[in-house]
Amino acid sequence: MDAALLLALGLLAQGLGPALGVPGSRGPSTLYPWRRAPGPGRVRRAWVIPPISVSENYKRVPYPLVQIKSDKQPLGSVLYSVQGPGVDEEPRGVFSIDKFTGKVSLNAVLDREKTNRFRLRAFALDLGGATLEEPTDLEIIVVDQNDNRPVFREKVFTGHVLEGAAPGTYVTRAEATDADDPETDNAALRYSIVAQGEPELFSIDALTGEIRTVQVGLDREVVAVYNLTLQVADMSGDGLTATASALITLDDINDHAPEFTRDEFSLEAAEAVGGLDVGRLEVQDSDLPGSPNWAASFSILDGDPDGQFAIRTDPKTNEGVLSVVKPLDHESRELYQLRVSVQNEAPLHVAAPKPRRGQATVTVRVQDANEAPVFQENPLRTSLAEGAAPGTSVATFSARDPDTQQLQRVSYSKDYDPEDWLQVDRATGRIWTQRVLSPASPFLTQGWYRAIILASDDASPPRTATGTLSIEILEVNDHAPELSVPAGSLCSEPGLGPGLLLGATDQDRPPHGAPFRFQLSPADPGLARNWSVSQLNASHARLRPRHRVAEGLHGLSLLLRDSGQPPQQRERALNVSVCRCGRDGACLPGKAARRAGGAGLGLGALVTALASAVLLLLLVLVAALLGRFHRRPLDKALLPGPQDDPRDNVLDYHEQGGGEEDQDAYDINQLRRPPELALVGGPPGRPPLRRDAPLGHGPLQLPRGLPGGPADMAGFLRQALEAADSDASVPPYDTALIYDYEGDGSAAGTLSSILSSLDDRDQDYDYLRDWGPRFGRLADMYGHS
Repeated sequence: MDAALLLALGLLAQGLGPALGVPGSRGPSTLYPWRRAPGPGRVRRAWVIPPISVSENYKRVPYPLVQIKSDKQPLGSVLYSVQGPGVDEEPRGVFSIDKFTGKVSLNAVLDREKTNRFRLRAFALDLGGATLEEPTDLEIIVVDQNDNRPVFREKVFTGHVLEGAAPGTYVTRAEATDADDPETDNAALRYSIVAQGEPELFSIDALTGEIRTVQVGLDREVVAVYNLTLQVADMSGDGLTATASALITLDDINDHAPEFTRDEFSLEAAEAVGGLDVGRLEVQDSDLPGSPNWAASFSILDGDPDGQFAIRTDPKTNEGVLSVVKPLDHESRELYQLRVSVQNEAPLHVAAPKPRRGQATVTVRVQDANEAPVFQENPLRTSLAEGAAPGTSVATFSARDPDTQQLQRVSYSKDYDPEDWLQVDRATGRIWTQRVLSPASPFLTQGWYRAIILASDDASPPRTATGTLSIEILEVNDHAPELSVPAGSLCSEPGLGPGLLLGATDQDRPPHGAPFRFQLSPADPGLARNWSVSQLNASHARLRPRHRVAEGLHGLSLLLRDSGQPPQQRERALNVSVCRCGRDGACLPGKAARRAGGAGLGLGALVTALASAVLLLLLVLVAALLGRFHRRPLDKALLPGPQDDPRDNVLDYHEQGGGEEDQDAYDINQLRRPPELALVGGPPGRPPLRRDAPLGHGPLQLPRGLPGGPADMAGFLRQALEAADSDASVPPYDTALIYDYEGDGSAAGTLSSILSSLDDRDQDYDYLRDWGPRFGRLADMYGHS
């Protein structure tokens, strides 16, 4: 049968004193919560251990609480232990147990606000450490004492309420807390107002802390802020206390209308000046400054039919500022009497009294001042034909004096006339020209000329007015149109090419310029038989031949006319170059006429070209033969020394000063004309004779130096081509020329195969096409294809 745990709860003193935690009991006793049944056998045990209550802040420690016992072993053979918070867990050392007797003791002062209960577990073991009984729980409850004062959540509570609020109006709420047990009277709080002044206008709910108004009479203009002293006490108002403050602000209502400080105001204003302040209108208002209930708004009720005055509010002083919007005229009106009113921006409260000075009279006296003259028309606009002769009248720019309404007191002068083109009569303001204005003047803006005229009175000091005179320079048709490009080219066939586009310009501005009319000169009727002109747009036309015309340069005469009134017209010369064109309408190379009236190459020119080609071939053949027989000595003469020397013409460019003459380079002038080349072109010092030009067709070209080395070959060929193209005494530029020197050191060898055969009948010249377009003509003349 299982062993029974004898758990005795020893009560101190007599009865249940220790179990209830009451100080003064005599000591612990043993509690047996079970009974043995009579008879030889055991009965099953069952018991309930009630919690043990201990008062906090008890200072007489150590203090015995309970004693536990087990009947499984005799006294002295059982070891007791306890575990849990307060023993072997934080806070440690609060409780302890005698391991032989099972007495549990309190060893420290308890604080309920930190720990309000402890749960321990008790154990019974034999001397060998074996468990004798099942562990049982031991609960210790800390009994609260009133050891904490209540605390307000805020030191100062704030609230707002409208002035004049009805009784019972909610203002704010005060709140406090107490750390004691809320289930006891130690935390039962009660609120009260201990000071608020007279009369008492506020009350507080003792349980909730709500503050409300209790009677009428809240007037912000009398008292704006109320300061209440609040108190809270525990033990239902009889325990510990704490205090705080409550600041209650009365919110303003518009219960006072603004009023003028006087019934009448007298001010003065200068004439002829707008935008100036005349004076201030003072008002008073008892409502909260800066609020809409205090801000004043002014209106002019009467006396200003033309709207010459305005009143604005100064936001800092709340005064009305009277200003002149439109300039006043002393001569037309000397005195103004204005009736003005004032009110708040916010609506007036229904309970507010009616104002006594809501309106006032403002008298404004206009001061007389010397005013500047006034131009009768400003700016003054007029027009004048371009090229107007000196002395031409332009306009009369007159002004009047507002003070006397007279013209005689005003004098005139120029302030701005950049071209010094105008003259002004000082007494009358009449303006005329004193010279001819150039149409190209930089001071003409889109045909307008601007001048500034001054008008001054005779007062002291004088007043001056400024007037603007704008003169439009009217365009006159005094220029005839001109051809944009007086020359061009077109195809000889009427159906080929776009024709010649003609354009015209005119120095005159619209409407005296375009559209232009293009017409062949009526003085030469033959032009119309060979040519036609078709209008394309307002400024361009197209010229075409009516039938095939001869190639060459043709001189035409065109009649151009503009659209002015009256129109200007003039005949213009047009040089037209006519060429033979391909199917795409482009001039073919070499077919355009080079002379006026020319019609292409004639028979004589063809014979000359053929003879030149034969001479060219002979010269090439001779040069090739000489080069084969004298190659080695020629090479030595051309390039003395080692031919692989890279310093032929190396220059040092790191030197400064001296220009080209200050270069450290090899002089290759000796390579320009080797003696061996004299056998090809003539004696030393003379260039070879031109054999590609026909006899009797002009002088020979100036001699050109032969290249000094392979690097000069490209420049030599380019110079030869330019000389041939610019020589008018030889056939056209695509005729074959003689290039009798190929250079030395080329890995490709000779450019010609003439030396391979002495008979040109065995030679195939079709390979010349591979040399480029410059040799294409030779291939056409001597090739087989």
